[in-house]
Amino acid sequence: MGEYINVVETFGCDVFNDSVMQARLPKKIYKELKKTIEEGKELSMEIADVVAHEMKEWAIEKGATHYSHWFQPLTGVTAEKHDAFITAPMDNGKVLMSFSGKELIKGEPDASSFPSGGLRATFEARGYTAWDCTSPAFVRQDAGGATLCIPTAFCSYTGEALDQKTPLLRSMEAINKEALRLLRLFGNTTSKKVTPSVGAEQEYFLVDAEKFEQRKDLIYTGRTLFGAMPPKGQELDDHYFGTIRQRIAGFMKNVNEELWKVGVTSKTQHNEVAPAQHELAPIYAPANIAADHNQIMMRILKKVASRHGMRCLLHEKPFAGVNGSGKHNNWSLTTDDGINLLDPGKTPHENVQFLLVLTCILKAVDTHADLLRESAADVGNDQRLGGNEAPPAVISVFLGEQLGDVLDQLISTGTATHSKKGTILETGVKTLPDFMKDATDRNRTSPFAFTGNKFEFRMVGSRDSISECNVVLNTIAAEAFKEACDRLEAAEDFDMAVHDLIKELLAAHRRVIFNGNGYSEEWVKEAEQRGLPNLRSMVDAIPALVTDKAVKLFEEFGVFTRAELESRAEVEYESYAKSINIEAKTMIDMAGKQIIPAVIRYTTQLAGSISAVRNACPEADVSTQTELLLESSDLLAETKTALSALEDATARCAAMESGKDQALAYHSEVVPAMEALRTPVDRLEMLVDKDLWPMPSYGDLIFEV
Repeated sequence: MGEYINVVETFGCDVFNDSVMQARLPKKIYKELKKTIEEGKELSMEIADVVAHEMKEWAIEKGATHYSHWFQPLTGVTAEKHDAFITAPMDNGKVLMSFSGKELIKGEPDASSFPSGGLRATFEARGYTAWDCTSPAFVRQDAGGATLCIPTAFCSYTGEALDQKTPLLRSMEAINKEALRLLRLFGNTTSKKVTPSVGAEQEYFLVDAEKFEQRKDLIYTGRTLFGAMPPKGQELDDHYFGTIRQRIAGFMKNVNEELWKVGVTSKTQHNEVAPAQHELAPIYAPANIAADHNQIMMRILKKVASRHGMRCLLHEKPFAGVNGSGKHNNWSLTTDDGINLLDPGKTPHENVQFLLVLTCILKAVDTHADLLRESAADVGNDQRLGGNEAPPAVISVFLGEQLGDVLDQLISTGTATHSKKGTILETGVKTLPDFMKDATDRNRTSPFAFTGNKFEFRMVGSRDSISECNVVLNTIAAEAFKEACDRLEAAEDFDMAVHDLIKELLAAHRRVIFNGNGYSEEWVKEAEQRGLPNLRSMVDAIPALVTDKAVKLFEEFGVFTRAELESRAEVEYESYAKSINIEAKTMIDMAGKQIIPAVIRYTTQLAGSISAVRNACPEADVSTQTELLLESSDLLAETKTALSALEDATARCAAMESGKDQALAYHSEVVPAMEALRTPVDRLEMLVDKDLWPMPSYGDLIFEV
């Protein structure tokens, strides 16, 4: 039995949250800080000094010796620089512990050392981190001691966003403004704020640390670049929701404890579909806090796994032929007084406000499908999207039976008169209660599915920051709301204008609605006929960032400037090229130093066996050894030829100037060369003695943990 955990006492104990602030700050200071958080006002230095002092004292009581502005640059991971609280020694040799309001509000890391897409040159080093006071500070406990972590935005000296947080906060302001306009049109005068509420489901794999360290591909790239499927995979679905093994349960327990301490609402955990795959989901939070929490979650998953003699794999497709990992982004819009704009109610056909919100979102997703697809574009997702466990690269919306019927009524007759109701589902067992059957269903193949009172965007990769997709969702929805409000505010007959607008939006954008099997080839063909974009790869998706349509959208709402969008496109092209280059070089290294020598040893043993048997008994049948020798030798030759081709392609692409052309070259030349090398190697793995094969197999990795 493990030690007892009092969750109520544990939760948030290392967070400088509202209750801590209320207890430690003077009433006037607390009220001013709350006003800043709730109304977005600028924090005065006088207030900041008091907050900083109390935050420091609280952190020191938790054992903290350093503080850090914790931010999210365009590297895909968080960044931090640690500064001690100590001051210069006094005349008596003693030091004081100090933390000022200025230090709390603003930091100055080197902006030129992070990806900027040309916004910052090497000689232009200055950049700023700015405290996001809506996301609470926390104390992180690890091997380095305790550190006060202050969530911040990261901008250049000239004000351009260099991170994921700044545009997310900008997009939240945009959706708040336009959603409030819409609510006012429907007579709501009490709601003061609309916030995107997000819950991100995190999928991941766990493998044994010793086996992990024997695989250079896992070490350098996060995924296996070679590997044959074991006799048993996930065919029986026996891992999904199965009994959690004790080693994994111990890991999950420690993960939960660490997450709860820093205020992350770790709620649901279970085995996912693939062997060694699991999922962890939190309770919903405001979008910027949810993004922070997801970054914390990924770090803790990795840290605790190491503590348990395992490694946590967050790559989207660590094993070919096995389910990959995503991060379902559940998105809704909620007011400060508890209204969910995506709640259809019991009679959605009568809920005009909901129907307008719904059709606006349909318009947003249809109009900007390319942007939404781009928000989930990364190198790892290229191996995942379109597979049997992942949504296709085509953006579509699933609405379910109930809403589908309401919208069909609106299109066919101009009005909706009824909503399908749930029925009693009889279990047929006297001792089991009958229960209500929902009038809606879910669709695991849809990339953007309505699931009762929210939309679930299922494309996001498991390593991705959820900021990117939420920036897009918030901004495209804000645009659709603005255009609707502009029209309705000028209307003489509001009720008729709303009715006409809903019908018009639905007629214009119904093509994006699809409730069928998104994995089928038939849907790909149908989507093409409907005119829906199918951006199959990351390099196909990146141009969506810099279209005139995208620039107009983001500049109108102050989320991105043209320069910021162009810089992000450059960062993504560069990231793609560098990632594929690392993968290719890793394959070259493994094939040349490990796999080919192992196969040579195997063929040499076979040749020796044939010679020895023939010498000992000329009449003996050596056809099996001969057949194996011929097959393995042929595959060895194919491997060497493919290796040479990959070396040439990689060298050619690496010599190109970084940017779009280089990324496209890596995609069109190096990626196929990598696949060509993998094919004979994976066949060789099935021939060569296990004792001679230089690395753990798929079976070793996913079943022995």
